[in-house]
Amino acid sequence: MTEAKLISSLNEENLSHFSKTFVPSRLLLGPGPSNAHPEVLNALSLNPIGHLDEAYISLMSDVQQLLRYTWQCNNRMTLPMSGTGSAAMEASIANFIEEGEKILIAKKGYFGERLVDMATRYKADVSVIEKPWGESFSYEEIKYEIETKKPAIFAIVHAETSSGVLQPLDGIGDICRKNNCLFLVDAVTSLGALELLIDKWKIDLAYSCSQKGLSCPPGLSPFTMNDRAEEKLSSRKTKVPNWYLDLSLLNKYWGSDRVYHHTAPVNMNFAIREGLRLIANEGLENVWHRHNTNAKKLWNGLESLGMELHVSEDYRLPTLTTVKIPPAVDGDGFRNHLLRNFGIEIGNGLGELSGKVWRIGLMGFNSSEENVDRLLNLFDTELKKYSIFESSTF
Repeated sequence: MTEAKLISSLNEENLSHFSKTFVPSRLLLGPGPSNAHPEVLNALSLNPIGHLDEAYISLMSDVQQLLRYTWQCNNRMTLPMSGTGSAAMEASIANFIEEGEKILIAKKGYFGERLVDMATRYKADVSVIEKPWGESFSYEEIKYEIETKKPAIFAIVHAETSSGVLQPLDGIGDICRKNNCLFLVDAVTSLGALELLIDKWKIDLAYSCSQKGLSCPPGLSPFTMNDRAEEKLSSRKTKVPNWYLDLSLLNKYWGSDRVYHHTAPVNMNFAIREGLRLIANEGLENVWHRHNTNAKKLWNGLESLGMELHVSEDYRLPTLTTVKIPPAVDGDGFRNHLLRNFGIEIGNGLGELSGKVWRIGLMGFNSSEENVDRLLNLFDTELKKYSIFESSTF
């Protein structure tokens, strides 16, 4: 027996016990991904077609039109990038910053830190302003920093998933334009769930993900940029240092030419079209109202149980709630209990909030009154079982 045949034989013998793929049922009420809508999953399971097929090219146009509605913009360059949200985040840095250019990043959580890391890797001149995890920046603070530092790009996270803070954005676009600065927004946990007005707020660049407000599986990252951003991209002195995320190349595929760039994840685009269609059918204002209403029900219910929320209500993020773990409770033990016994996932804190808070997501298809009631009932009946001391209360 040759070595190749021997290896093949051993593999067949060792791997024959594997059964068909099975995934347990889960209600994903953590920081993401959220559960995909059943109609989105149906679209995802359709038979793949070629990424230059006329039917697929027509579907691409549908996706772009629906994304413009969801972003509330008329930007020509609006597309779902192939990859999870971090792909569009990196594209926003790789395409619009050249070595030595100044970027000002407002950091108030983990995903602000990720922007800093990416910008540093692309050799930008990175300037950072910072807030504690749980606070937001004021308009005056941002205005002062932009006017003082004069960056080429100002970047901020709209909905900070690590801390549960919703950052007000109105007025920042005007400051950026007066200072010849592009306004870049991370909308990963807000697109398709919370009020987000790209054109009205004069946001030049924005990116998001498919697995939260859009009720899809992870795999695509919606992106949009306006004419100001296109002008900066076209005036680069150097080639974009990332081939896969080069928007000048992607533009030829998602633009009118439809020139092949890479093999598109066609089934994921089937899925995102369906998710965006469902949002359009419900109506954006109705979607925003649903998310806000269910979040307030959750906040009131948690507080009625004697629990403390991490973020002031003025800046609390409706799609992701951070609730402080009671001092006498085993936080990981309770999360594992919910998952193993009830099939419900909630998240641990991230970064400096690890072990201090739970993160509860109500995003897209999962933002429902039924899910809020179910989770609050479990907190009420199960939480005291995971106190460190039997007699302790919270």
